[in-house]
Amino acid sequence: MALSTELQRLIDVSAPLWAGEAEVVRTYWTSPVRDMETDLLWIRRQCSKEFNGSGIGEYKNMGVFMGPLMELQEVFPNIDTGGPNSISRHYVLDLIETLKDEYEHFCLFSDAYDRIKPDDVPSMNPHELATWDEDVSLTSLRHSHIAEHGKLGIRASRFTEGGYCTLFREGMRAKDIGDEFALANGLIASACTTIFEDEFGHMLEGIAGLDSEGWSADEFKLMEELVVDQLQHRVRMRNAEFSFPLTEERVQEVFAGKIEPEPFDYAAAEARLMAHAAE
Repeated sequence: MALSTELQRLIDVSAPLWAGEAEVVRTYWTSPVRDMETDLLWIRRQCSKEFNGSGIGEYKNMGVFMGPLMELQEVFPNIDTGGPNSISRHYVLDLIETLKDEYEHFCLFSDAYDRIKPDDVPSMNPHELATWDEDVSLTSLRHSHIAEHGKLGIRASRFTEGGYCTLFREGMRAKDIGDEFALANGLIASACTTIFEDEFGHMLEGIAGLDSEGWSADEFKLMEELVVDQLQHRVRMRNAEFSFPLTEERVQEVFAGKIEPEPFDYAAAEARLMAHAAE
């Protein structure tokens, strides 16, 4: 696939940090830190991200659920009016699909939680979900990048969103671990498989599509700095979400590149872009 030198460089510097985030999740499945309490904790935290998460420039930074919902309400009078404020019906359809997908992901993790939890633990209540320090730090960083760098900050944040689907990819593989957490592993794998199928193609299109947006070499260089900063914060966010299966020493090794990079699926990205171009 013909990608610019700048985009290939961006992928190359991201790949070790994608791998670091994947290692957090993969290590957790068989880590001594894992128990019922930590399983329920990380699923609650992930549900918080799916229900309330914000960081990639959603409408007025209102989050992945309320952002599209409020934007839909505001753009409704302008759908295909033909005037200067006209909004394409297809843009509105994309908003609706985004809202549906994100809410479904919340439901999938919530359903797994309710199946796993002991009887004396309350069912998932999205209005009682809480974030955690490392996730707050990541969100604040993204918002600052967006405020300072505008469209480039938004684009860098979208590039890093999902961490190359590493949580969902490693979650899918949990089903192969036959141990005391077999029930949880199966439910988590089922949820992650559905979410991965939703997210992976869109994520690849978003990454590979950078070359069609006209960024200069200098802008790519700045984007690289923002992306590395955000991906390092993602590793710390994910490590905390999963009750620190990686030591600080290992996290620093990941930041230093002492890890096998996560391979980028160039063939899948090319297929996605070709399909998009044919629409």
